[in-house]
Amino acid sequence: MIPLWFLPYAVATGNAFILKPSEKVPMTSAKMFALIEQAGFPNGVLQLVNGSKETVDALLDHPLVKAVSFVGSTPVAKYIYSRATANGKRAQCQGGAKNPVVIMPDADMDMTTRIMADSAFGCAGQRCLAASVAITVGEARTSFTEMIADAASSRVVGYGLDEGVQMGPVISAESKARIEKIIAEGERTGSAKVLVDGRGKAASGYDDGYWIFPTVLDEVQPTSDLARTEIFGPVLSLMHAADIEQAIELVNSRAFGNMACIFTDSGAAARKFRNEADAGNVGINIGVAAPMAYFPFSGWNESFFGDLHGQGRHGVEFYTQTKVVVERWPKTWSRTF
Repeated sequence: MIPLWFLPYAVATGNAFILKPSEKVPMTSAKMFALIEQAGFPNGVLQLVNGSKETVDALLDHPLVKAVSFVGSTPVAKYIYSRATANGKRAQCQGGAKNPVVIMPDADMDMTTRIMADSAFGCAGQRCLAASVAITVGEARTSFTEMIADAASSRVVGYGLDEGVQMGPVISAESKARIEKIIAEGERTGSAKVLVDGRGKAASGYDDGYWIFPTVLDEVQPTSDLARTEIFGPVLSLMHAADIEQAIELVNSRAFGNMACIFTDSGAAARKFRNEADAGNVGINIGVAAPMAYFPFSGWNESFFGDLHGQGRHGVEFYTQTKVVVERWPKTWSRTF
């Protein structure tokens, strides 16, 4: 999905485009480029380059590369943005996220739980807009906590092509170890209580997979490292607020600013949240507030570095340069066109 935020806009506005996919997931891009070749694109208009940091640095330093688009973690986004702009290039760099969702007492709890489970545990939580923090307000605490714990415990985990499977493994052994370490540290320091533990399990028939089952952490302390770290795995943290004002304070206390959502039946609450939540993508009764392609994918704070976002009008403006022409045509001059 991510290359298609950028590639169509770049080509449609008259540019050649080089894609450097993550070295962890190169196969999807290889398949896409096979289809591009089959479609008959002229040689060189679209190019696929594999590699790691050395490849990235070569692209960032090459004088013929005029603009750079990136999606990944915040430390890497900062690095790419600073190096690209130091070389005089235009850059749009999406960073990490910690996406909070407020659950109001008047929300439809069945719908909310179903959508939240899909958001937090879909793709094993490995997407930039996965819901990672649920903030219950008032009476929503009891009902939502019980229901999301049941949803997490009953989610079907296994090989993604098997019938009925709802969630697969995380991407690598390193990711599995990192996620487990974050959970253990939160438990050790008392900054969270493990309500549903997804560690130490394996899908039947696939014992060697990088398995972390859906995990729910309760009473997560807002000032803890656990509350501020992007886990990027199937882990949902629960916080609790007395009212919507306190909930919005919790939403706005994080460094990131990719997404914030609210589940409510109140138009007034939705309006207040929409105006006051500190996030570039805001959802109302939505679990993943990803915009349609004709709107920019917005991001604020530590989630984005640059001026023009991907997609929509921003995407067109990023891959073009404006020109101002000032003319005068006195009547005594002859004009030939």
